[in-house]
Amino acid sequence: MPGQLRVQRPSPTTVSFTVSNAPRRSNSPAKILFGFQILLRIILFCCVIIVALARLRHFSFQADGGFISWPAIWASPLGSYVCQQVDTYNPWAVAAVSTLVVYGVFRREYTEESLLVIRGFGIQTSTSSSTYLSSAATRFIPTTQIQDIVIHEAFKGFEVRFYLAVIVEGEQDVLVVFPHLLPKREILEEVWRGSRRCLYDAKS
Repeated sequence: MPGQLRVQRPSPTTVSFTVSNAPRRSNSPAKILFGFQILLRIILFCCVIIVALARLRHFSFQADGGFISWPAIWASPLGSYVCQQVDTYNPWAVAAVSTLVVYGVFRREYTEESLLVIRGFGIQTSTSSSTYLSSAATRFIPTTQIQDIVIHEAFKGFEVRFYLAVIVEGEQDVLVVFPHLLPKREILEEVWRGSRRCLYDAKS
């Protein structure tokens, strides 16, 4: 899977390598399409909220006295139509479809993985979650446990793939960096040189 590398050096002893398969939005059509996708997500999420409120309209938390007069909204022609449609379907089916829609709204369409190297402290790997609602999965390895950082090769089907790995003291398996994206060898070599230089070269 192709990936794009972004390198940041906030200090002489710190470097961050981030690989992402997010689409480039350098031209106007791509930016317009991205804005349309965000607008569509907002509309779908609002529709789910309206359906849920219509289904629970008989409960007391929608009584008068707030900024929004829910009884008046449900009594309007559009509100009556929404309530009629919601009451027509099975509540479990409505809940299942709403759950799928919410998952699609908050689903992340790309993967982002990073390697943060701090001289004298260690390295931290991070992989973005599949949705915007959960945080990224991270792991920190102190310098005292890092034996080496190497580039290995393995077979994936009939294809030879290269991957960056950290040999951790006391662990039988190596820690694979960028395990989901598996970027090209050129990117791995740049990350390998930069991470080793930051960890071990005091003159970098």
